[in-house]
Amino acid sequence: MKLEDYNSFCASLPHTTHVVQWGGAHVWKVGGKVFAIGGWSDGEMVAVTFKCSDLAYDILKEQPGLRPAPYLASRGMKWIQRQTAETMDDAALKEYLGESHRLVAAGLPKKMQRELGLAGS
Repeated sequence: MKLEDYNSFCASLPHTTHVVQWGGAHVWKVGGKVFAIGGWSDGEMVAVTFKCSDLAYDILKEQPGLRPAPYLASRGMKWIQRQTAETMDDAALKEYLGESHRLVAAGLPKKMQRELGLAGS
């Protein structure tokens, strides 16, 4: 996935905001909380980091082209970084990004979820 495709997809999700921080990473948030981080690649494909369920984390962390997200996973958080499309194509990555958005939105305070129209997320 190219950076432009990553940013375009994340922008299509409800109530997202974008900021470039942490050494040029493209960080996407919902309700002020991070759900996706893109950047740190040497090639055309961007490395993408996302939150996932405990089960998905346990499965994905062992797959080629994927790894526990640096910094986040070492602090006990269930975040995966896709470095290559070897075992996760762009369509699957978009599904995981959508799920990351849903997980983070569901963790927001109920009042904020209602204010953003995300209640029931």
